Amino acid sequence: MPSRQMNDQTSPLELLKRINPFYLLDDLTLAQVAQNSDLEFYAKGSYVFRQGDLSRQILFIVASGTAEVTVLDEHDRETIAGVRHEGEFFGETVFLSDEPYPGSVRAMTDLTCLIIHHEIFETVLDRQAEFLAQFNRLLADRMRSLYKSLVTEPRDGTLAEELPMRKRVTYLMSKPPLTALPKEDIAELAERMATHNVSSLVVVDEDNRPLGLVTEKDLVGKVLARRDQPKKLTAADIMNSNIFTVEPTSFYFEALLSMVRNKVKHLVVASGGRLEGIVTIRDLITSRSMGDLSIVNSIEAQNNIEGLAKASGEIDRVLRALVLEKAVSKDILQIITELFDRLTSKVIQTCEQEMIKEGYGPPPVSYSWITMGSSGRQEQFIKTDQDNGIIYDNVSDDKKEQVAKYFLLLGEKVAEGLHRCGFAKCEGNVMASNPQWCRSFNDWREAINEWVEVLNPENIRMMTIFLDFRHLCGKKSLCDLLRNFVIRKFQKSATALHFLVMDDLEYRVPLGFFKQIVTEKSKEHRNMVNLKTAAYVHLIDCLRAFSLREGIVETNTLKRLELLAKKKLISADDAEALTTAYETLMMFRIRQSLLQIDKGLKPDNYITPEDLNKKEKAALREAFLAVERLQILTGQSFYFLET
Repeated sequence: MPSRQMNDQTSPLELLKRINPFYLLDDLTLAQVAQNSDLEFYAKGSYVFRQGDLSRQILFIVASGTAEVTVLDEHDRETIAGVRHEGEFFGETVFLSDEPYPGSVRAMTDLTCLIIHHEIFETVLDRQAEFLAQFNRLLADRMRSLYKSLVTEPRDGTLAEELPMRKRVTYLMSKPPLTALPKEDIAELAERMATHNVSSLVVVDEDNRPLGLVTEKDLVGKVLARRDQPKKLTAADIMNSNIFTVEPTSFYFEALLSMVRNKVKHLVVASGGRLEGIVTIRDLITSRSMGDLSIVNSIEAQNNIEGLAKASGEIDRVLRALVLEKAVSKDILQIITELFDRLTSKVIQTCEQEMIKEGYGPPPVSYSWITMGSSGRQEQFIKTDQDNGIIYDNVSDDKKEQVAKYFLLLGEKVAEGLHRCGFAKCEGNVMASNPQWCRSFNDWREAINEWVEVLNPENIRMMTIFLDFRHLCGKKSLCDLLRNFVIRKFQKSATALHFLVMDDLEYRVPLGFFKQIVTEKSKEHRNMVNLKTAAYVHLIDCLRAFSLREGIVETNTLKRLELLAKKKLISADDAEALTTAYETLMMFRIRQSLLQIDKGLKPDNYITPEDLNKKEKAALREAFLAVERLQILTGQSFYFLET
């Protein structure tokens, strides 16, 4: 049991004045808190509380001494999970509930703790905006650290430094790189590349600033294949000046993403504008356990759907490798989105060629292929159902039927091609093969007008599917113009925005009275929770509503959140908490989906909280709490009072 010993010169009020964020409070409020607080003393080696004890519903603040936080694993082995020093707090995860403590806290030295009861937060501190903002910031920092520990502590005992995803480019690149000056003869370049057995060299100026790149392909295509070549060619004549660079401090995943996005095999490594090295696709392959990264090029090399279907399987292996190597969810989504986009674009190009071969000819007018749903938000990590459409240029009345038939047939071919590549056809028929999702620009405008003006359940459903649309292939300006039209329409219709918000707030994050996660009671999903419908969808819906109101054209959730924070519509603290909540939810969804696929099941976003370890449970609960707060903020911002 704790002792009530304390130094005669110490009082709760004096301690509070020195502790963050209590020092922000005015004297009167500080006095109220101090009068209702206690000091407890714990001798070195004694426990403040043990894992599994019911919450005392108090916040412990270290007044003096040091405490260690420990956790028992599934084998009852105690490991140190953290240390709390003077001015830091612990017990926050359950101090507003009666749930058991997820870990133990022991006094490393003689320890004095200031005890703040949860009633003080509810009656005295809930009106102190500056204090609560700083307190939430501290909680957000703790939550961020918790999420990072989940993705950086491999369960299989692998050391973090052995995981290539966290390697810096400086450890992967070739240095010093082979270089040439602009005026050097190409014969000298070829001899130098052969002597050093390399596939490229960097053309630099006298200050070692990269100007371009010469590869074996350049030598073959621009020199040997030319019959009319001049007598003398230089490096400047054949180099590719459109080079892509990365910093030496960039991570592996950033180099990989740049190669995938820009369709290149070489990246120039530069710091301060000066050449440091070069990294190639071969360097990335040999540094990884995931095997062949030829997916970067194999998609482009295919000329039929069969080949693309085979290449698409390589994307699945990339996803598994990224998860195995503890890549964070944001990085995973960026890389997989780029690969899925390239695959889809290649399917579209292949189907266009089939239309020509079959006598239908090329597209009669320009068009934009759009993708919606998770793909539109750049958040698709496995091959889910298709959500796509076509926006094509307006045509005269006499050509409408003919043009519509062409694009519907193209939509059918692409939908079938994507299906063969592993993307199931949408059960709701939200595909470019459906006239509702394949329209001229003007017809799309008319449809959107109807959705916004006639706010019935079906039109609201259509809007929630459509509103995250993103250009993928073709004439981008058509998509951009329609996006601007949609934004203007919603900015002029507060009623439509309110209906979207009401549609989301009809269902709340499943948290109980003591803020514990409430699981389902149905026989099929008993003691489980659906991560998508319980929390993730609310995060998407609420940030989308804010973005439409503020004219934000981004469709990616984290980018929307970033822009809303810059506009100060969402506080920095809430943005930090929501970013971590998003990453946590996505991490669990990705892991759970892969586990279900391995068992031959269709991913359904259900997870059993009791199957998680202590850290994972805490992180999931914090994510739900952050999304719950977002729903409250959304309701208040759109004039719906919280009940």
